[in-house]
Amino acid sequence: MQTDDLSAKFAALADPTRRAILSRLCEGEASVNELAEPFDMSLPAVSKHLKVLEKAGLISRGREAQWRPARLEPMALKGVAEWLEHYRRYWDSSFDRLDAYLTKIQKGDPRGPRN
Repeated sequence: MQTDDLSAKFAALADPTRRAILSRLCEGEASVNELAEPFDMSLPAVSKHLKVLEKAGLISRGREAQWRPARLEPMALKGVAEWLEHYRRYWDSSFDRLDAYLTKIQKGDPRGPRN
């Protein structure tokens, strides 16, 4: 089954280990050994996480002799951010209406604002 690009990114981001790896890669490229240091897991397990991130387009892997550094692909997160932005505007609007309602209640109008 083929998934769309956004679904693949969200699936990759669903795992806390992969999110931690992305956070580490914000500091700069790193090897599998460097990325594995904070985790209690084998190098092959970390490599599997990297493959998921790479398949989703969130990271890329280079090749320098025997060293295969992983690096963050920040533009890959742009689509995720744009999709979330729609909902951020919705939440902001909802909170603005709630704030207006609470202000009315605090001023003694139990009916709240009228539209």
